[in-house]
Amino acid sequence: MKDLDRYHKWVEWNEEDQVYIGKCPDLITGIHGEDPISLYGELCAVVEDVINHLADEGRPLPTPRVRPMREVA
Repeated sequence: MKDLDRYHKWVEWNEEDQVYIGKCPDLITGIHGEDPISLYGELCAVVEDVINHLADEGRPLPTPRVRPMREVA
């Protein structure tokens, strides 16, 4: 499994801001955009950049803590 796949990522609509928000709380606070499909691709790229940055600095990746409900229940 790739490191990118260990972290839960999702896109949701934010009614207040009228924009989609891409989230990966284990690594970043979030990004926003108008199109949910392209935003998810951008989110994956940002998360991968964070993972690569941590690896380049020799820092360990944080333990994934946010999980889909089916894994919690």
